[in-house]
Amino acid sequence: MAKEYWQDLIQVFTLNKGKIIGAFIGFIVGILVLFIGLLKTLLILAFTLLGYYLGSRWDLNGDFKKLLDKLLPPQFK
Repeated sequence: MAKEYWQDLIQVFTLNKGKIIGAFIGFIVGILVLFIGLLKTLLILAFTLLGYYLGSRWDLNGDFKKLLDKLLPPQFK
């Protein structure tokens, strides 16, 4: 009985993965807005997106030093 329940739950999740993840992210953002305010939440989201972008570039290039060479001007090296 419990095994069937978990299999059904996994099937529902795999069929509606985007909806479930989107609802969860929306819930977390809503909680953040309520507890810390809109501007702080937007700042957290901006840094999260920046980290995601840098991480994805790192994955593509494979070398963090190359990424920093492209992003930072010569006086910061």
